[in-house]
Amino acid sequence: MTNVQKDILNGLAFITGIVGFLSGEFIISSLLFATTTFASNININRKNQND
Repeated sequence: MTNVQKDILNGLAFITGIVGFLSGEFIISSLLFATTTFASNININRKNQND
C-alpha cells in the first residue's frame, strides 16, 4: 500500500469514528480513534526511520 492509500484509509476511519461518536456508538468510535492514532504513529515512525 502506498502512503496516499494509507492516509486515505486513516482519514476514512477517522471520519467514521466521528460519525459513530455523533450517533452515540461510543465504544466503536473509541476503537476507530485508537486505530487511526496507532496507524498514524506507525507511519510517522517509519518515515523517520527512512530518513
